[in-house]
Amino acid sequence: MPDAIIRVLTEDEARDALPALAEVLSDCVEGGASVGFLQPLTPQDARPFWEGVAAAVARSETVLIVAEVDGRALGTVQIGLATMPNQPHRADIKKLLVHRQARGLGLARRLMEQAEAEAVKRGRRVLVLDTATGEPAEAIYERFGWQRAGVVPDYALMPDGRYCATTFFYKHVFARCRNVE
Repeated sequence: MPDAIIRVLTEDEARDALPALAEVLSDCVEGGASVGFLQPLTPQDARPFWEGVAAAVARSETVLIVAEVDGRALGTVQIGLATMPNQPHRADIKKLLVHRQARGLGLARRLMEQAEAEAVKRGRRVLVLDTATGEPAEAIYERFGWQRAGVVPDYALMPDGRYCATTFFYKHVFARCRNVE
């Protein structure tokens, strides 16, 4: 297994990584992942999304984490920090993506562990996410200790246009918050 580096990107680093991030998103959508986009999605089509993420990083609304193997970004996850004033303790986990070439290397677990640690550093103690019901990611989150909150039928579309239910998950990381200095 090749060594992977998991790290948080600055705005400039995010902008430099746009081509690789766009490739990861495109690959995941073309592979059938329900992450908000419809097929076909080329890397060029995915680029504006990542430009928006880089801008959100600059505004401290998003933490962008990547997994790099041999210097190439092959996985990513985001922490959404832009919550309402009554939710300063909560964050959204968004777009856990691993390129199909890099699946099975443990990148998803390492990205999620880093996301949890980064959220705790920022004083967040309740994390939430959603994923397509019945898809592989749903089982992954359960293995990572996330609690199922419920399912909304016909919440989103799969990349091919079919309706899909969405499962919402949460995780309390309060115990970790008390241990962070």
